[in-house]
Amino acid sequence: MRDAGVVRLGKPIDNSRVVRQVDPRSRSEILLLILLVSVLAAGLGLYAWPALEIRRAGQAGALLDREKQRLIEENRKLRLEKAALENLRRVEEVAAKELGLTAPPPERSVVVEVAKPKAPGATVARREARTGAAAEARP
Repeated sequence: MRDAGVVRLGKPIDNSRVVRQVDPRSRSEILLLILLVSVLAAGLGLYAWPALEIRRAGQAGALLDREKQRLIEENRKLRLEKAALENLRRVEEVAAKELGLTAPPPERSVVVEVAKPKAPGATVARREARTGAAAEARP
């Protein structure tokens, strides 16, 4: 007997004959609320999106800067290696030690000189032998 101290008053309510109707105002209020929330969400998205893109661009720029520094360092190392490989004394040492080559005797050496071509427009105008006749021929 759990209901020993409870007093019930009145008769029970019968809601079986109640017909539920949709309130048109509540539907419009819900649609207005959904519209308001979507406008606020869109505004927040439009506010946050450029900041996110700026952050991504900054990260990409930092990545490119690191790549640039790496390439500059690699270029410096390659230039040093190229300078070392082009050193004529080193080339002569490698030719003598590793390949067993020697300098030819002087009687077998032939020196070929090639005239360097002049740059265009570097020729000086020639002076004509007949300066008087050339001056008269010019208008």
